[in-house]
Amino acid sequence: MARLVAAFGSSHSIMLVSRREDWMHGFRSIDQKNPHYYDKQGRKTDYAALLAAAPPDADALAAPERLSERYDAAEAAMDKLHDAIVAARLQVLLIVGDDQTELFRTSNNPAIAIYHGPTIRNTAREPVNVNDGWTKSARMRRHEPEHDRDYPVHSELAAWLIRRLCDRDFDITAMDGLEHGQFEGHAFQFVHRRLLQTHQLPVIPVILNTFEPPNQPTPRRCAALGQALRELLAEWPEDLRVGVIASGGLSHFVVDEALDQRVLQALHSKDSAALAALDPQLLQAGSSEIRNWIVVAELARDLDLDWVDYIPAYRSPALTGTGLAFAAWKTL
Repeated sequence: MARLVAAFGSSHSIMLVSRREDWMHGFRSIDQKNPHYYDKQGRKTDYAALLAAAPPDADALAAPERLSERYDAAEAAMDKLHDAIVAARLQVLLIVGDDQTELFRTSNNPAIAIYHGPTIRNTAREPVNVNDGWTKSARMRRHEPEHDRDYPVHSELAAWLIRRLCDRDFDITAMDGLEHGQFEGHAFQFVHRRLLQTHQLPVIPVILNTFEPPNQPTPRRCAALGQALRELLAEWPEDLRVGVIASGGLSHFVVDEALDQRVLQALHSKDSAALAALDPQLLQAGSSEIRNWIVVAELARDLDLDWVDYIPAYRSPALTGTGLAFAAWKTL
């Protein structure tokens, strides 16, 4: 049978493909224009309101020297995660990530999709000129340096999981390839480009609609999906070392340390009920990607959490930013 022997989690924020100077100076300007802000009660808000409500020490939390320290901590955590993935000696890695109108559009946007083509494509970087700004340079680091690349997919296991999930009354969108001009979304690019790097490993992309209303899966449904995947992997007849990674999260674009610590504590204690009971109202905008971690937490509940690095990456005096999190469960 297939054995889930390792599990991981990683934020995939644009912060993690940006340069140190972008952290210290670039985000203050673009965060003022971000339309996707929700306060810590899940209510729509904007940068001006967040800035007005910020505590007196908020500017110090986003001081350049603090951001530089967090940049170093994040780089070290990603390197540590890369090493842990390589050391797990996996034969396939399930990547649970979200799609933000990359492969899908709001005209037709499935709640849950699984890709089962033989390979999945990432495209080469577009040229960046002096007028494009640093954000395009950062996005392009998720792409291939020179040429398109087709990454291997364990298509046989992926197709089998789709069929067996449908037998369990999950409505799964099945994808066996990409249209011309399409490429894997940012949640999957990040895993390939930053975490796997040159490490060759077949993947299975599990794609959730976390971000776009009105059909995001509930936390309860995400936990159920993780449970079903865990049980089905144990039924796969071939001996296979399987890993899984949650790509995305935690809180953003407003850093909510209390919410992030609730999630991390539930991971430590294997409290599936607490994760399934999270209020969807709190999982808005980028914080919606916590759903990916719920799937993985339930999938990996037979493993013990080994380590977590958490970085509250405030990047403006309005306390915008990302609750960056990196985790690995003990490998069997």
